Amino acid sequence: MKRFFFLVLIFQNAFSQEIPLNVQKLIKAYPDQIVDYKDNKIIFRDKSNLIYDDFKNKTNQELLDNPDIEDQFKFVYNKADKNLIPKEDAGRIRNEAFFKKIYGNSKSEVESKMTEIIWCPKLVNQKIKVTTVNGIDKIVKKLSAELDNNPEFKKYITNIGGTFSWRKISGTNRLSTHSYGMTIDINVKNSNYWQWDCKCKNEEVTLSYRNQIPLKLVSIFEKYGFIWGGNWKHYDTMHFEYRPELLL
Repeated sequence: MKRFFFLVLIFQNAFSQEIPLNVQKLIKAYPDQIVDYKDNKIIFRDKSNLIYDDFKNKTNQELLDNPDIEDQFKFVYNKADKNLIPKEDAGRIRNEAFFKKIYGNSKSEVESKMTEIIWCPKLVNQKIKVTTVNGIDKIVKKLSAELDNNPEFKKYITNIGGTFSWRKISGTNRLSTHSYGMTIDINVKNSNYWQWDCKCKNEEVTLSYRNQIPLKLVSIFEKYGFIWGGNWKHYDTMHFEYRPELLL
């Protein structure tokens, strides 16, 4: 009988420390920063930690304003598909403390990890700044090189809307992912954004989905770990951000 209870105890302990699938994705996506999971906490290489799940039920607005890390996986990101009309905002829910921990707590800290690269040297030849965290600068160079071999994309990737900019998202108190140097907005002239189209900032507004970006271009970004804002109900079709955990 004692042996039985001992085995049960071992099983319960192992189960309690089992790493959730989405945490495994985070560890794989950010190996330089995230090293473990214990007692409902994400463990970073410097031995600091962040709570993974606050176990709270939230409205859609609360998910945007006060998400935990687990909430970032609330919706499944679907890769670009010609038949897809987005019904959810997979990737738009972001825990600010998590991203600050990965990329930097302040503008100066983020900037200290930035580097300048040449975006699409053949087609565009534009200087942009991106973060070196997790080798994202090297990933963007590979992305850029592949796009450079597709001249049909030139009008979309010329005069890109921006990369690094420490700022809030329009109409919110939430920090934009442009603040971390891992987001790229392509040419705004061939893009659609829900706030522009509804001329409002009301999250509950009824939207008619619009997009001009070729899905072949989107698929190249996705190949290198970037999710697309055009896959959101609240669409932002110029917007690509490095979120490989949502593509695993």
